[in-house]
Amino acid sequence: MITLAIDAMGGDAGLTVTIPAALAFLQEKSDVKLILVGNEEAVRGALGEHASHDRLQIIHASEVVGMDEAPQSALKNKKDSSMRVAIGQVKEGAAQAAVSAGNTGALMATARFVLKTLPGIDRPAIAKFMPSKGGGLALMLDLGANVDCSAAQLLQFAVMGGELFGAMYPRNSQPRIGLLNVGTEDIKGGSVIKEAHHLLQQSPLNFVGNVEGNAVFSGEVDVVVADGFTGNAVLKAIEGAVKFIGGIIREEFSRNWLNKLAALLALPTLRGFKNRLDPRKFNGAIFLGLRGIVIKSHGGADVEAFKYALLEAYHEVESGSMAKIEQGIATQMARLAAAAEQTQPATGPAE
Repeated sequence: MITLAIDAMGGDAGLTVTIPAALAFLQEKSDVKLILVGNEEAVRGALGEHASHDRLQIIHASEVVGMDEAPQSALKNKKDSSMRVAIGQVKEGAAQAAVSAGNTGALMATARFVLKTLPGIDRPAIAKFMPSKGGGLALMLDLGANVDCSAAQLLQFAVMGGELFGAMYPRNSQPRIGLLNVGTEDIKGGSVIKEAHHLLQQSPLNFVGNVEGNAVFSGEVDVVVADGFTGNAVLKAIEGAVKFIGGIIREEFSRNWLNKLAALLALPTLRGFKNRLDPRKFNGAIFLGLRGIVIKSHGGADVEAFKYALLEAYHEVESGSMAKIEQGIATQMARLAAAAEQTQPATGPAE
């Protein structure tokens, strides 16, 4: 039985999204138990007749982290928040993953404080699978956890991303890793990117070089590494572009009766287009590098989107990715250390 802890109060809509999504998910997955964390009276009220479901547990939390609350304030002043208590279930071993649509900064700060980072990892990163050419997926990180990154941290992101991709897709044991840059040439980019490029080249990872933003969808790489500022900007641009294109298509097909007729004829194709690019299907980012699984849902997620965040957590647990990632990171870090020692210039006795 897979057990997931849900921050039932988190997100823009709170219980009106998390509870229906949780109930729908229970119907789809018979091997899942859910721990709903939040104001017990409010949670029971939202559940109604389902409050006694045999695969549901309610844990009371007296506080809620606001969507615009400062991360450090939430960490210091709200020790009984639904967010923190849900993450605590993972720490205590009562749940194998926690899911929240709450404040991203507060969730990251709390998760890092409660769960701690894996050995060899300085900072966690936000990672997300994106649709790629041919029906595949590409993993992108960091998507906003770390605005400023050192070259060594970008190397760590590459290690974590490669291990997560390999854990989720065991047939691809050597995922292709690209470093997001303004061009593919080695000479491009700032000093940090150039240094990161050098470190990745010297590493045992399957590094294919610098890549541009279109590589997320082209199918040429499996993992795209970026600092949190750049990664988040790219993610928001992608989300905006999908919405914009969808709006333009609707406008054009509703412009006149002839276009409306064409829309009817093209309906199967339009449905296929919408199905493949529905952003709700890709809801659920992973806080990678922690000693436990935490999934961040979009704050504005609807019921369907939040259900996909739960599905992401389910797949993470089912695949055993946590143990594989921890073991893989330890192995890669040892290889990196060995490679670094070999490249150190020999020092003779002082004259």
